[in-house]
Amino acid sequence: MLSRKLTRFIVAGAAAITVAGGSYGIVSATSSSGSAAASSPAAASSGFAGGPGSGGGGSNARSGPASGGASGTVASLSASKFTMTTSAGQKVTVDEASSTTYQKGTSPASASAITTGTPVLVLGTTSGTTITAGQVIVQPAGGGSATSPAAKVIPFQRGAPATSKQVGQIPANYSQGSGTIVSGTAANKATEAALAAYPGGIVDRVVKLSNGEYNVHYIGVNWPHHVFVNQNFKVVGAG
Repeated sequence: MLSRKLTRFIVAGAAAITVAGGSYGIVSATSSSGSAAASSPAAASSGFAGGPGSGGGGSNARSGPASGGASGTVASLSASKFTMTTSAGQKVTVDEASSTTYQKGTSPASASAITTGTPVLVLGTTSGTTITAGQVIVQPAGGGSATSPAAKVIPFQRGAPATSKQVGQIPANYSQGSGTIVSGTAANKATEAALAAYPGGIVDRVVKLSNGEYNVHYIGVNWPHHVFVNQNFKVVGAG
């Protein structure tokens, strides 16, 4: 790991990470800057219109880069990135930067804490299945997603029928596309809460609803597509 750390030091600040803005298969949501996320009529969405939709294309729907994250097990390492696999089998590329911070449990750590086989939670900017890491948290062995009800998540399978169900409480009058995309601490807390309850997916955006709750949007799984988190960052429902 020493050579990896030295290589990071040499390249830190020299590499610019560019995330693509392309997207497909989503309905638009208003961003905090007032712009709209791109949408495509060519792919079905799997949202709500007062309840779960039946579209089959939403499990891998993608918005433009937005705050999100994923949890999983580190699969491979390189100088400025690593890959991990979620509990649902989704492969994720994690790009690291000079601004990326590291944590082991509740204590500050360094990049050397990231080793193959380590369970981690990554929070940052998601673009498809790539996350530009703002924070990487090393989780206890046997903890994190391993203690969560991973069986609740239905892994993505291309061509598989869409799963349309809801669990818990869905905000009254919720409709897909409503709300404002958020970032920062609120997005990180909502992402972390959702992934603790439903590990396996990739969070590609967090939307604050008019009632103050959050809609955490998943890709990479057939269900859930939406995890609802209240103002206290407790998961209250999914669909």
